[in-house]
Amino acid sequence: MTDRRLAVQAWESLFRAQHEVFEDLRTDFECSELSQAEYDVLLTVTRRRGMTARLRDVTANMLISQPSVSRLVDRMVAKGLLTKCSDPEDGRGSLVTATEAGAVAFRRLAAAHATSIADRMARLDDAELAQLEALTAKLRDER
Repeated sequence: MTDRRLAVQAWESLFRAQHEVFEDLRTDFECSELSQAEYDVLLTVTRRRGMTARLRDVTANMLISQPSVSRLVDRMVAKGLLTKCSDPEDGRGSLVTATEAGAVAFRRLAAAHATSIADRMARLDDAELAQLEALTAKLRDER
């Protein structure tokens, strides 16, 4: 049986570490043409085949509500970062595709952001990073 007090302490430590790391990495977006939320959308979209994802898949990866994601995507379409069309396989859904401008903006920021992440995570050695990845995957119930 899990020690309740230890579970709460571990959760609080994880939560605080996440908050501190996010605060450190937030500076990557301060002078960028992309907001952190736009970057997150493009991260999901550009990793899919044809740089196209279903809107519901984008929403599933975001930490904001579906209406908020829809509004964000519409703003990104207006900025020329994405295109949006009806999903031919699901008449109720939409497909979003990164434009060349969106993909370029994403790649430009992704390189700098990856460096910031690697610098912050350098406090851990490779074995600890692998362990952290395994533990967080387990917490997210990925097997």
